[in-house]
Amino acid sequence: MTFNQIMSELKTGKYRPIYFLMGDESYFIDKITDYISHNALPPEQHAFNQIVMYGKDINVAQIDNTARRFPMMSDRMVVIIKEAQNIKSFDNLVHYAQRPLESTILVINYKYKTLDKRKKFYKEAEKTGIVFESKKLYENQIPDWITKYIAEKNFTIDPVATKMLVAYLGTDIGKVANELDKLIISLKAGTKILPIDIEQNIGISKDYNVFELQNALISRDALKANRIVKHFSANPKNNPFVLTISSLFGFFSKVLMVHSLRDKSKMNVAKALKVNPYFADNYLNASKAYNLNKLVFIISILREYDLKSKGVDNVSMTEGELLKEMVFKILH
Repeated sequence: MTFNQIMSELKTGKYRPIYFLMGDESYFIDKITDYISHNALPPEQHAFNQIVMYGKDINVAQIDNTARRFPMMSDRMVVIIKEAQNIKSFDNLVHYAQRPLESTILVINYKYKTLDKRKKFYKEAEKTGIVFESKKLYENQIPDWITKYIAEKNFTIDPVATKMLVAYLGTDIGKVANELDKLIISLKAGTKILPIDIEQNIGISKDYNVFELQNALISRDALKANRIVKHFSANPKNNPFVLTISSLFGFFSKVLMVHSLRDKSKMNVAKALKVNPYFADNYLNASKAYNLNKLVFIISILREYDLKSKGVDNVSMTEGELLKEMVFKILH
C-alpha cells in the first residue's frame, strides 16, 4: 500500500494488527505512527493501553510478550516500537506475525533501512498486516508533492514559489512540510502562496536564490550572477554551497538531456525532464545558450568545485571564493 492509501484507510477507522514501517524517508513513517498514536485510542486510555518502546533497549522476545497483552478496559492496545533498526533479528517474531492478537496494533519503526523481503517475518507481516517501504523522493518529485500537500490544506502555490522552496530546502520533505505549516498559519485559507510569501515568512530571497542564479546563467547576465554570488557569500548559512552545486548540477544535467531530444516542444521537454511545463522554457533557453560541448564542460566544472569544497586540491579558498570562480568559468 502507498502512504496515501494507508492514511485513507486509517482515517476511516480501520486498523491492521501490524504496521512494519521501513525505509530511508522518515517523514512518512512518522506521519503514519503519529496518526495511530493520536487516533487509535482516546487520550484517557493512553496511560494504560499505549506503550512506546525503543529498539536499543529491548529484544524481539519483549516485543512479542508486550504485543500479546490484553488491553485494560478497552477494545484495543497500541504498541509502538521506535528505532527498531537497532534490533538484530525479527524472524524470532514470525510466530506472532502469523497469528497477531486482534486487540493489539503493533507499529514498528524500522528507519533508514529495509528488511530483507526473503525473511519469514517480512512475508508473514505482509499477510496479516502492512509492510510499508518509505522511499526518499527525488528532487523532480518534490514540486508535485508540495502542490498536493498544500492543496490538502486548501491552498495553492505559485510554481516559482515551489521552485524556491526546493532550491533552498532540497529533498528533505520533513523540513519542507514544517516550513509550509508555519507559513500557512499566517495566511487565509484558499490563498495562493506567492514568492513574496516565501521571502517574507521563510526567509528565502525572491531575488537572491539558486533559481535566480540559474536564470542569470541562462541569459549570461554576469552582473546579476555576480550580485547573487556576492549575496550567497555574505549569507552562507542561508545559501549552503553544497545545495547551490547540487541544484546547478541537476539543472545543467537536464539541459544536457534537452540536446538529446528530437521533439523539443515545450510539453515534450516537460514530460521528458519530469518538470512542471511552467519551467520547460528555462531548459529550452539554456540549451540554446549553451551548446553540447559547453554543457559537458560545465558539468565537469561543477564536479571539480564540488570536490574543492570538500578540500580536494583546495587549501585555502572559501566557499564564497569557490562559487565566484566557478560561476566565472561557467559564463566564459
